[in-house]
Amino acid sequence: MSQIPNPSQLPGPFLIPAAWKGNELFQREDWMIKLNADHLHDLQGALHVIFSENLSFDQITKERFPLPRLGPVLHQIQDRLEYGSGACQLKRLPVDNYSAAERESLFYLISIHLGTPVSQSAKGEKIFHVRDEGYQVGQAQARGPNTRKRLSFHTDRCDVIGFLCIQQAVSGGDNQLVSSVSLFNEMRERWPDLTKVLLQPFYYLRHNVDRGNQKPYCQQPIFSVQEGHFAGSFLRVLIERAYAAPDLPEMTQAQRDAMNQLEALAESPEMSVRFRQEPGDLLFLNNWVTFHRRDDFQDADEPNLKRHLLRAWLSVPNSRPLDPMFADNYGKTAAGSIRGGMQPTH
Repeated sequence: MSQIPNPSQLPGPFLIPAAWKGNELFQREDWMIKLNADHLHDLQGALHVIFSENLSFDQITKERFPLPRLGPVLHQIQDRLEYGSGACQLKRLPVDNYSAAERESLFYLISIHLGTPVSQSAKGEKIFHVRDEGYQVGQAQARGPNTRKRLSFHTDRCDVIGFLCIQQAVSGGDNQLVSSVSLFNEMRERWPDLTKVLLQPFYYLRHNVDRGNQKPYCQQPIFSVQEGHFAGSFLRVLIERAYAAPDLPEMTQAQRDAMNQLEALAESPEMSVRFRQEPGDLLFLNNWVTFHRRDDFQDADEPNLKRHLLRAWLSVPNSRPLDPMFADNYGKTAAGSIRGGMQPTH
């Protein structure tokens, strides 16, 4: 029987700004930024050019639209997402003043000042619509963001994930956020044996909608350290599907215990925070230092009043190096490389 490791035998602890606990996040100066009249003027001017010249997303660049007053704020957010708390709310874009196409363009414009949008589907979608599409359990095209069900704590396949709330649910749909750095530090201190398991590779099955991916599964750790940089990555639904596959090994009890303890810790009020995005609120999260989830929700009957968010997956230029095992899922692992997303099929 292997000896239970001491915390001193594990990497860390990581005493960095991203290692916040619970409501400490809300006290951070980098958590919330309010858009002012100058910022909105920048966006309105850019929007006028985008639509008067009928520009596509590929023609909307940071160089062409530097946003003189908002641009420096977004650059600061980019820096703080990597070196600060790893989470930022930008409040509040007056979404009711814009058409659906204008909202997408504004969200895309803000996002490119933080990073490079990568594909979120086999269709090559750079802006993804998070709303209940009415899919039934078991349908191949079903994804958690397109249902009303409660989502567990997870990360997405990108450096930074962004959301713009267009319409909130009648009830439910609240966000929950936790620092994966603090989860690691706490697990390391209290359950070093389980932490050792989380540092080892887990199988992930290819997602149903990831049709451009030729590999049926990959392996990657939940916690990892590369060149001194921490990274947390977790999507339990794909782990469970992998270990249920007939051609892959069965999950060990230690693996299951480690994930159960990790999720229980993440749910605790001492570690996580709960908040509600309101229409016009933008949320940006560093996927390597935070896990996020949302509650189940009840929608309105009217189509225009149903819960609706826009989502972007961003590869950022100031990203950290990753363990080489992430190459199968992210393509590249070097710091600052364009990586992540799903390979389009066309």
